[in-house]
Amino acid sequence: MDVAVLGATGDVGRQVCTQLVERRVLPPTSRLQLVGRPDGRSGRATHGLAVDLVDAYDEHAPLLDVALDPSDVVADVVVVAAGRTAGTEPGVPVDRRSLARDNARVFTGYADALARHGSGREVVIVVSNPVELGVAIMQRALGRHRVIGMGAWLDTLRFRREIASAIGVRRHRVSGFAVGQHGDDLVPLWSTVRIAGLDVGERRSAVARVRGDRTLDSYDDEIAAAKTALSRTAVDDIGAAFSLVDTWPPDIRVAARPWMTQQSGAKTAAGTASATIDLIETVLDGRDIVVAGQVALDGEVELAGEPVRGVLGVPVVLGPEGWTRVLLPDLADDEERRLAAVAGRIERATRPWLDETTGDLP
Repeated sequence: MDVAVLGATGDVGRQVCTQLVERRVLPPTSRLQLVGRPDGRSGRATHGLAVDLVDAYDEHAPLLDVALDPSDVVADVVVVAAGRTAGTEPGVPVDRRSLARDNARVFTGYADALARHGSGREVVIVVSNPVELGVAIMQRALGRHRVIGMGAWLDTLRFRREIASAIGVRRHRVSGFAVGQHGDDLVPLWSTVRIAGLDVGERRSAVARVRGDRTLDSYDDEIAAAKTALSRTAVDDIGAAFSLVDTWPPDIRVAARPWMTQQSGAKTAAGTASATIDLIETVLDGRDIVVAGQVALDGEVELAGEPVRGVLGVPVVLGPEGWTRVLLPDLADDEERRLAAVAGRIERATRPWLDETTGDLP
């Protein structure tokens, strides 16, 4: 099977390409298509990246192909890592509206090209932000079951890691999901957390110890307070700011640590790419596996007594033809309240960028 990476020379796109080859996800007989733009820096750098990957991994590299026109993109899995990224200037907040305005054009251009020239079977993994907007635009052209955003899977992996660190085990022993919107509007589902090797009583005791006497009703305020504390601390000592994150409960860390990484001037490209590779491997594997992802819902989930019709991060069954089912279990009351509120915020943020006559979910 073949994979195309849109925005192959960007920070995340380059990491995705490198990890695909380095981890031998694709055999030498498969094709990795590096996609850039004919104008600007990426048009030249994409050719150079292909040569660099061959230099490093010639013994097991897949066939490498360069495409500089959206109409030339053809693959079984298409990774959308193109477009503008959030800045990394310390102290400067992310302007999500500006990011949405710029990347909506990118999403629309590639979605239209894939609809006209693609195979009609490709699975699209949206990495670029706002990921919910990318999913909303891409699914209009390609069908909602063939498009998934990776943000909820990255948040889920971070959530599991923070819980594992807090209770002193490795991440592979922890299951559970973080859903909702990628970023501060994530919803950590504490009710879904399970820990291999612990029985029900032991798991409840461990979760209660690391979570404390808290609910998600105060989550927004806690994240805001964490950012304020980190901003003040980082002025004098960036290392102390990262150490401060370690003193908080896991669900605060899962939002605060990536934000602090961004504020430090670094980026989260390696972790983002690794989570994306997980989803690519799932699609290529040929089996149905449960992951979390941003998908376009059409009533599969009901929150606060109302069916959700719009993009939301939820646990889904993902396989070679895209996602097929939503597996959202019964939620705790505070989880359902927050997820319902987040679904509404995503809808209000996404709808202005969708054409009114074609914005409905298919």
